[in-house]
Amino acid sequence: MHAAQSSRYGDNVAGVLGLPDHVSACLFDLDGVLTPTAVIHNKAWTATFDEFLRARGLPGFDPVHDYNDYVDGKPREAGVRDFLSSRGISLPEGTADDPPDAQTVNGLGNRKNVLLLKLLEQGGLEPYPSSAEYLRRAKEVGLRRAVVSSSANTLQVITSTGLDQYLEARVDGVTIRERGLKGKPAPDTFLEAARELGVEPARAAVFEDALAGVAAGRAGGFFVVGVDRVGGDHAEDLRRSGADVVVPDLGQLLEERS
Repeated sequence: MHAAQSSRYGDNVAGVLGLPDHVSACLFDLDGVLTPTAVIHNKAWTATFDEFLRARGLPGFDPVHDYNDYVDGKPREAGVRDFLSSRGISLPEGTADDPPDAQTVNGLGNRKNVLLLKLLEQGGLEPYPSSAEYLRRAKEVGLRRAVVSSSANTLQVITSTGLDQYLEARVDGVTIRERGLKGKPAPDTFLEAARELGVEPARAAVFEDALAGVAAGRAGGFFVVGVDRVGGDHAEDLRRSGADVVVPDLGQLLEERS
């Protein structure tokens, strides 16, 4: 930590960001925490599953309950597998290079990604302003910072939104495949990010909006901040999944210490 930071904040560096004093690193989920890409993911999932289900004469995908319960925060193939299982449907796994029209788990996942990339190419994606400010402040006070996402498009998103300047490490869907990690709700991705930053899990905070991500943070022994942008019962669901605190926006953590 720089001397200027130490003199300004004393020993309470994490406290100025609304975190326990022992925290020295922040591990941020991407979709729904740093950027509103969760909305775009939801649209892509809904279109993918609705087309698949409609061809079988089945009710469509619920973009609230089905999204939150089965796909949000998980690796693409796990989301396909878990949602189809909830409808009593089983498909062959296939392989990662299956075409998007293949009737396999990987094929459906690739179909979703094609739709997602089209939505991203339309442009206009911006980070949540308070999240960008939170990242800037975390860098300013010397906390370590990583993004941890199940999305294979994480690099594209953080680069296009300018968030890459604040982040030191990235563990994402590409990392999961390359290193054979288990996706959320397993803690592997957060543990890998903490390892890359050189911090113990007990000294890191996880920021998550997805139930699977909160459960992963809890399983890894991290301090967990739940981000509730949904409303309704979601805040309580985040707490039940293991969140230590729940806020509607990262700006609230800044306001509490301003």
